[in-house]
Amino acid sequence: WGGFSINNATLNRFFSLHFIFPFLIIMLVLIHLFFLHSTGSMNPLGTNSNFNKIPFNFYFTIKDILGFNWMMLMFIIIILQYPYIFSDPDNFTPANPMITPIHIQPEWYFLFAYAILRSIPNKLGGVIALMSSIMIFYMIPFLKTMKMNSSQFYFPNQLLYWMFLNIFILLTWLGAQSIEFPFTFISQLMSILYFLYFFMNIPLFMFWEKIIFMNYNNLK
Repeated sequence: WGGFSINNATLNRFFSLHFIFPFLIIMLVLIHLFFLHSTGSMNPLGTNSNFNKIPFNFYFTIKDILGFNWMMLMFIIIILQYPYIFSDPDNFTPANPMITPIHIQPEWYFLFAYAILRSIPNKLGGVIALMSSIMIFYMIPFLKTMKMNSSQFYFPNQLLYWMFLNIFILLTWLGAQSIEFPFTFISQLMSILYFLYFFMNIPLFMFWEKIIFMNYNNLK
């Protein structure tokens, strides 16, 4: 830890983190399912919909069991038949603690954050941007100011969302590319647009709400 090369202390810490992390995810999934079945999955108008609800058993129980069985079936097929389908060929190269690989990269689901990390020349700034790119999602519920619970009535935000999705996919692709021009320049541009989405989304919600309710008041 802090030495010239990776040793047992570092490996033990990362192993402990990877062992505990799945249990934390399971806990969050259970909390999510509890609130999902308590409040419902979709209520765009934000009104009381208790009179539209049906008993949890046996309707949703059967649906959940069916979905769980399909997920386990795909999981078992991948594990037993195609265990290396998501692996990288570099994982089979014997590790050498004295030599850093020419191009290291995380798993595909962290490539977007890795691209943001590499796009900033300053090491500390890159780490802050990487952490911010993930933690900013946890801030969204606290920044919610819209009166309706869905983007169904916010057309500009829908366009902005699909643009953000394309930016996310591009960052994922850029995270797997070499650190050279033009990939570094495009990564910097996409990183700026990535964070710009979160700064533009809430004001756009508020602006569009003013237009909607202004037209509603004029009709009255």
